[in-house]
Amino acid sequence: MEKTLSELAEFLGGELKGDGTLRLSGVAGLDEAKECHISFLANPKYAAKVATTAAGGVLLPPGGESHGKNAIYLANPYLGFAKLVTLFYVHPPQVKGIMPGAFVGATVSLGTDVTIYPGAFVGDGVTLGDRVVLFPGAAVYDGAVIGSDTILHANVSVRERCRIGSRVTIHNGTVVGSDGFGYALDGEAHYKIPQVGIVVIEDDVEIGANSTIDRAALGVTLIRRGAKIDNLVQIAHNCVIGPHCVIVSQVGVSGSTKLGKYVTLGGQVGVAGHLEIGDRVMVGAKSGIHNDIPAGEVYSGYPAMPHKQWLKAAMITPKIPEMRRSIMALEKRFKELEARLSASKED
Repeated sequence: MEKTLSELAEFLGGELKGDGTLRLSGVAGLDEAKECHISFLANPKYAAKVATTAAGGVLLPPGGESHGKNAIYLANPYLGFAKLVTLFYVHPPQVKGIMPGAFVGATVSLGTDVTIYPGAFVGDGVTLGDRVVLFPGAAVYDGAVIGSDTILHANVSVRERCRIGSRVTIHNGTVVGSDGFGYALDGEAHYKIPQVGIVVIEDDVEIGANSTIDRAALGVTLIRRGAKIDNLVQIAHNCVIGPHCVIVSQVGVSGSTKLGKYVTLGGQVGVAGHLEIGDRVMVGAKSGIHNDIPAGEVYSGYPAMPHKQWLKAAMITPKIPEMRRSIMALEKRFKELEARLSASKED
């Protein structure tokens, strides 16, 4: 595919400065780009590279120095880059129908242009929307519902009766609707509490590889519209993940916790159960959340605290050995003074 710079500017809604007739065939970084590529500047610290790039055109923020290069000016060059990568490289999956070696159960409702690869399993009473793609090893248990344009990559499991919306992408090895972790102590043994709820995933969600989202004990574990969940994330039973949340890898969210909209949890954050995290909260990597967090706050650390407070505490930590030595020296001097004072009273 080739596009002129003018066509790309119109596609992105940006302001073109330079040769609009130049034909481009791909996207590349400033260092790797050739004349056939368009590149982008998303971080001001790399602005000097615009002068040396071989790219035929560059996406720049308003007021950015083009150094004589062909440029398209955009409020958000990084978003422009994402849209161009989609334009040049992302193509609709080829429709292949139900391929030999796939299993499709009874009373399954299939939309148009569905693709089911060999080794995929579709249980009884499942509903698949239009253009759904199930890659090899994908398993959709009885009664599950999957919306249009949703893709389940290899070895994804969607358990019984769970519901997934449209334009959802779930990457390899993820499990949706496994049993929540619930047991009641029965003497010296643990009695399993049946997990009879479901998972509901709304539209435009993406879930990374090898993540797990547990079904509710009763009711619903809910992933709201537009949420983005990274690899190796655990969402426990009855949680609610709000619209457009971003959850980075190795996060664990304990049962019945609710996240508001646009919450960001950094890598390896741990969240205790039955908490409420307000809208647009940001939590730094490796933090441990044990209490509710009001909307709009930025937290870090273990236990998590307001980020500025954590920065002060983090600065003190390396000095603790020195502070300990000073305290021990003061204790020693204090005891010596007490001994001298006691001796003088006796004299």
